[in-house]
Amino acid sequence: MWPYHPELLETPVPRYTSYPTAADFGELPTTALSHAIEGASGDISLYLHIPFCESICHYCGCNTGKANRKQRVESYLAAIHTEIETVAALLPRDAKVRRIAFGGGSPNAIEPGQFIDLVDALARNFWLSECEWSIELDPRSMSSVWAEAIAEAGITRASMGVQTFSAQCQKAIGREQSDAMICRSIDWLRGAGVTSLNFDLMYGLPHQSKEDLADSLEYTSLLGADRIAVFGYAHVPHLIARQKVIDEAALPGAQTRFEMAAMAHDYLTGEGYDAIGFDHFALPTDPMAIAARTGQLRRNFQGFSDDPGEVLIGLGASSISGFPHLIAQNEKNNGRYRMMASQCMLTSNVGVARNREDQMRGKVIEDLLCKGSAVLPPCIYAASGMKLDRFIERGLARFDGMTFVIQPAGLPYARVIAAQFDQFREVSQRRFSSAI
Repeated sequence: MWPYHPELLETPVPRYTSYPTAADFGELPTTALSHAIEGASGDISLYLHIPFCESICHYCGCNTGKANRKQRVESYLAAIHTEIETVAALLPRDAKVRRIAFGGGSPNAIEPGQFIDLVDALARNFWLSECEWSIELDPRSMSSVWAEAIAEAGITRASMGVQTFSAQCQKAIGREQSDAMICRSIDWLRGAGVTSLNFDLMYGLPHQSKEDLADSLEYTSLLGADRIAVFGYAHVPHLIARQKVIDEAALPGAQTRFEMAAMAHDYLTGEGYDAIGFDHFALPTDPMAIAARTGQLRRNFQGFSDDPGEVLIGLGASSISGFPHLIAQNEKNNGRYRMMASQCMLTSNVGVARNREDQMRGKVIEDLLCKGSAVLPPCIYAASGMKLDRFIERGLARFDGMTFVIQPAGLPYARVIAAQFDQFREVSQRRFSSAI
């Protein structure tokens, strides 16, 4: 059992899928993203955001809406087709696309034929080189026809939003899906050629007990998930209006959440999964686990990744593009995004130009979360000072020369420790999710 230090978990912290984080984005020059794309070379990754779901879950913080208005969906897809052409025209010919990920929302909220049209547009406009394709899926809108589309596209990696197998928890969060629905989706995906299948699970849900979580973990393992992400539910109704329907009194307390996270870690590592950070897990043969063992694990806007590329270009509303020197986010509003993209304009309007110190701090934070240790540059080492003492004194971390190491007992505090190297947290008043 991990040691519980509630005072270290009192302050919410970012998930650090980028540094600086989205909370620290400001206005960008309109030409910033186009110049970055024009200067890109080598291996490139693409992310396409599909901001639609057949039904909206109460807990969800994604930029998504119901896919019940055919004209709006078709207009959005037409805009993203235009954006694909706009970006491809800017990208140098020596830039090769090695990874393409579809996220949302739920990409399978659109029609399978519309999805294949996007796949064809990407293949037609970009130089694809031994490309690895992945997709996020909602099992409630899976079908045999969608499985055929996934097979046709050559997708080998998929992530299903399962969240919980508990009927009472499903009802409380507005995501009711039967066990048979999950099993049927697994059969379809395996038959379509998916070799790396991830389950998203959650703890800290309304009315959720530790027994509920244990059942979900056991069932997920039995169903043969290659990867498992066990997220803590972030209840921030002041930021996400749809969460107001969730009864806050039904949520587990802070210590129970901590015990749930510890239980998930103990159970899954006991079942043969490798721990990726403290809340992700992968079978030893999965590319994610191999990347972690070989020191190649990365962290980007999609979370932990075995993608070694330095450039990720986001397509679609709210998508974020990342370059060593720049982070740029597309227009979040669906209507404004459609209007701009359809006029062959890049829609990014906020982000941050990453200076040398940002890049150094970003590497320290990424190494701490991905490798459990980081070599501190002299300027950061000198500035770390007493902020790290409280973790060292409790046996959660230690120094080994200029290398700062998170001890096994400090694993659940990794995000809190990483936040000590975030110079923006001292001035930002934005509220983040709980570290556990």
